[in-house]
Amino acid sequence: MAYKKSKKRVHKNVETVVAHVKSSFNNTLVTITTTDGDVLMRCSSGALGYKGTRKGTPYAATQIAGKLAKDMVGLGVRVVEVNMQGPGSGRDSVVRALQSSGLGISILRDVTPIPHNGTRPPKKRRV
Repeated sequence: MAYKKSKKRVHKNVETVVAHVKSSFNNTLVTITTTDGDVLMRCSSGALGYKGTRKGTPYAATQIAGKLAKDMVGLGVRVVEVNMQGPGSGRDSVVRALQSSGLGISILRDVTPIPHNGTRPPKKRRV
């Protein structure tokens, strides 16, 4: 029995999406999902060809957002909610690039996990 390739699901006419931005010191990852959580597209600095320390720069994050914004306009997206996570320098660049591409940003959320008490510290050092 031959393998039957399944067709890719295409989401059309999505007005509101959620952009999940995970920005570390080494890289920036952006995932675009529907409000239900279905992933529409994703991109990272490494996918654009950046290597090494250039992946964590604000310029690379701007390029990511520009590429995704161009694809989102094709889907009919008008409004974006942004969830930012992490301490990296690409957080603000992504938001600015999305705004400059003509998309409206409705909500900016910081979803960085913060420990309320943290882990137990290591035992005291004996010298």
